[in-house]
Amino acid sequence: MTAPAARVPQEERTRLMRSRLMEATVELLVERGFGGTTTTLVSERAGVSRGAQLHHFPTKNDLVVAAVTHLSDRRGAELAASAQRLPTGPDRTRAVLRMLGDHFASPVFSAALELWVAARTDPALLAAVAPLEQHVGREVHRLTVELLGADESVPGVRELVQATLDLVRGLGLANTLGDDAPRRSRILDEWARVLDAELGRSAPRPGTGRAERDEKEPSR
Repeated sequence: MTAPAARVPQEERTRLMRSRLMEATVELLVERGFGGTTTTLVSERAGVSRGAQLHHFPTKNDLVVAAVTHLSDRRGAELAASAQRLPTGPDRTRAVLRMLGDHFASPVFSAALELWVAARTDPALLAAVAPLEQHVGREVHRLTVELLGADESVPGVRELVQATLDLVRGLGLANTLGDDAPRRSRILDEWARVLDAELGRSAPRPGTGRAERDEKEPSR
C-alpha cells in the first residue's frame, strides 16, 4: 500500500506562493518596465491564481514594492556573503569596488530603478518606495565603510564613501543601456587608486594588480 504524500503546511505553501509572485514581478520589471508589468502577467508567470494574488497583494503597488523589498533583502545577504570572501592586502579596495559595481549592475537594481522613475509622478508609490530606498542606502553605506576600513570621523572621508556609492550607482545606470563592464572596470581601477591614496593605503602601481603580477612571476 502506497503511503500518502506528506502534506505541505499551509504556512509553507503561502511562503512559496508569495516568493514566486515576487520573483515573477522582478523579472517582469526588468524585462518590460513598470508600465509593462501587470498583475495579470505576474500571476500567469508565477503560476498563481488571480484570486490568490489579489488576496496577498491587493494592488500593483503593493506587489512591486514587496517584490523589490524581497530581492533587496536577498541581495543584501548575498553582499554580506561576498564580503566574507574579499581579499586582504593591496587588492582589497579594488575587490570591494568590483563587488559594489556588480551589485549595482544586477537585475535587482534595474527593477528598483523602474520603481524610482514611476514613483516620481506617483505619490502613493513614492510613499512606499522612499523608506525602502533610505533603508537600503544606509545599509550599503554602512557595509562600504566597514569593508574599506574608512574612518568617517576624518574630514572628507564620509564624502569619499558617498562619492564611491554615487559612482557605482551611476555606472549601474549606464549598464541598463547596454553591457558597460569593460568601461566600468577601467573606471573602478582608477577610483581604487584614488581611494587608496586618500585613505592612506599602499596601493599597487598601475599594471601591477594581482592578475598582472601572477603573469610576470615564474611558477613555483
